[in-house]
Amino acid sequence: MATRFPWFRLTSLLVGFLFLYVPILLLIVYSFNESRLVTVWAGFSPKWYGELLRDDAILNAAWVSFRIAAISATLALILGTMAAVALVRFGRFRGRTLFSGMISAPLVMPEVITGLSLLLLFVTLEQMIGWPAGRGVMTIIIAHVTFSTAYVAVIVQSRLASFDISLEEAALDLGAHPAKVFFVITLPIIAPALVAGWLLSFTLSLDDLVIASFVSGPASSTLPMVIFSSVRLGVSPKINALATILVVLVTIAVIVAARMMRKSGGLAQSAQN
Repeated sequence: MATRFPWFRLTSLLVGFLFLYVPILLLIVYSFNESRLVTVWAGFSPKWYGELLRDDAILNAAWVSFRIAAISATLALILGTMAAVALVRFGRFRGRTLFSGMISAPLVMPEVITGLSLLLLFVTLEQMIGWPAGRGVMTIIIAHVTFSTAYVAVIVQSRLASFDISLEEAALDLGAHPAKVFFVITLPIIAPALVAGWLLSFTLSLDDLVIASFVSGPASSTLPMVIFSSVRLGVSPKINALATILVVLVTIAVIVAARMMRKSGGLAQSAQN
C-alpha cells in the first residue's frame, strides 16, 4: 500500500506537520502585530518586544524559572543516573521492586496529588525542624527534582540496558579503576541519554504550573504562573513576544543538543567497533 499510494503518506505527513507547527508560526507572526488585540492584524511592529523587556514582573519570573529549571535538571540528572545504574547493574537486591515502583510513581501520579503531598511535607518539616522556612525557590527546586528524577531514570535505564558491558570488562581487565571506567567509558557512551534526560527535565521544570503553584511563595512566582495570571485577564501581545523568544531559544538548544548527541553517538559507535 505504501508503494501504491505514496500520496497518502505525504498527505498524512503534511497534515501532521501543519497541525503541530501552524499555531506556532501564527504565534510568531502575531508577536509582530501593531494592534493590542492579539487576533486583529494592524500592521508590522516589534514594539511588543520592547514592552516585554520593560516588564519587570515577566523578566524576574523568567529568570527565576530558568534558574530553577537548570538547577533541578542538573540534580535530577545526577539522582536519576544513580538510580538507573542501581537498577541495571546491581541485579536483584532486597527492596528492588519497592525502589523501582517509587522511581516510576511520579510518572503516573497526578500533578495535583504530587503538589498537595509536597506542600503538606514542607509544612510538616517546617513545624518539626524549622526547615524549609516558608515556600520559595528551594521548595520548587525540590518538587521539580522529585518528578524529574523519574524521567531521567527511565531514559538512562533504557540506555544502560542495551549497553555493551564487555567494553567495561575489557577496561577492567587492562587495570583501569572502576571509577575511571565509569567516567571514561560508560559516561561518554550514554551521553546522548544524559543530554536527553537533562533537556526533558529542564523542559518539564520550565513548563510546570500545577506543582509550582502549590509549593511556591509570594516572591517566587515562576514564568508559567505569571503567564497564567495575565492570560486570565486577557491575552497580551507581550505573551506572544515572550513565547516567540522561548521558541527560538528552544530551537537553538535542540539543534545544539542534536549535534552533541550525534557526535557522542559517533564516538560510541567507534568505541564499540
